[in-house]
Amino acid sequence: MLTVKNLYKQYDKIIAANNISFDVQDGEIAVLLGPNGAGKSTTIKCIAGLLRYEGSIDICGKQNKSIEAKRLFGYVPETPALYEMLTVYEHLEFIAQAYNLGECRQRMENLLERFELADKKDKLGKELSKGMQQKVSICCALLIEPKVILFDEPMVGLDPRAIKELKGIFLELKEKGCSVIISTHIIDSVEGIWDKTLIMKNGAVVMSRTREDLEKSAESLEQLFFQVTEG
Repeated sequence: MLTVKNLYKQYDKIIAANNISFDVQDGEIAVLLGPNGAGKSTTIKCIAGLLRYEGSIDICGKQNKSIEAKRLFGYVPETPALYEMLTVYEHLEFIAQAYNLGECRQRMENLLERFELADKKDKLGKELSKGMQQKVSICCALLIEPKVILFDEPMVGLDPRAIKELKGIFLELKEKGCSVIISTHIIDSVEGIWDKTLIMKNGAVVMSRTREDLEKSAESLEQLFFQVTEG
């Protein structure tokens, strides 16, 4: 479970996150939406522990910057940041050692197979296309079997097969009780898989709705988004 309470972040005179509070339950897929400048990137970086902030962010009841929380948290950034001189397989080995995962070679092989990287496992990070780098980044985040995982624009650069595979993985994570947060501008890419939407504007979450609520009102997620952000 992810819990964000009264998150506040200010850059000079600009308030990027203004007392944001929300939670993502176990086995729930939440979609974070918002126009450019809404505060999504700041919120994401605070959750990932990359920025200082006021308020509290807990991962499974543990403060997000603690070692205990980091062991339970997976993060796929918008822009992959691979090591140029490590191979695809060495990236996974590095994560396995960093998280002290023990014997997980079969899991590594399965992930590489699912994202069509098995024949690329000896390629260096600098030799990969952006799409392949994104696949490696996703594999690294999934390898630790997180309890909470945050995807920031995960489908950018992926081919159709990889997108289909990733959508299947979202649902598998949900079934396992993982809290999944997806930040995206491509609204139709998450149709049919989300449970809750969090729409941001001007540094605040201005709307939180469940898919059930939306179905009752016969609105689409896209309609709701434009109604909230432009209405």
